[in-house]
Amino acid sequence: MFRLIDFLASFFGLLFLWPVLVVVTIIGMFDTGSPIFIQERVGRNKKPFKLIKFRTMSVETKSVASHLASDASITRLGGFLRKTKIDELPQLINVVKGDMSLVGPRPNLFNQEELIREREAQGVYDVLPGVTGLAQVQNIDMSTPELLAKTDKEMIDTLTVKDYFKYILMTATGSGSGDAVKK
Repeated sequence: MFRLIDFLASFFGLLFLWPVLVVVTIIGMFDTGSPIFIQERVGRNKKPFKLIKFRTMSVETKSVASHLASDASITRLGGFLRKTKIDELPQLINVVKGDMSLVGPRPNLFNQEELIREREAQGVYDVLPGVTGLAQVQNIDMSTPELLAKTDKEMIDTLTVKDYFKYILMTATGSGSGDAVKK
């Protein structure tokens, strides 16, 4: 049932939000010259997939978890996109393709070995990763792997349709600060 909701919500989201996507892409060309950010992430059953986002950091930024990147890497447009969570909109494409769900554990990088171990132990990779979830609305990021994996597991085990929409609404209205970066 969640897959049908994911598909329909993402499809219509892309249909109605395409003007925003086009405008941000054009502005992003002037900001970084490369407005779309594609990065390999760990998906369901630990299979790799290409996550699509708007670029919020300079092109030269190393491919590390956000909490390990410096806030000096974030561009002016990137700061706005992160604050408003507009940088996440291209992930609707990932949801339509079936790589992600709207609600699920945030997909991590393959070099986040401690988080991978914690998530494997909790069975987190048995489900699709998500655009948002319980950890995100509670401001739990990937800098605390054990807590994040436990929170992901709690969400997976207790997710209801009501919670699904609650996490989406909380994210859209500003709950959760997004991935932290080093000051």
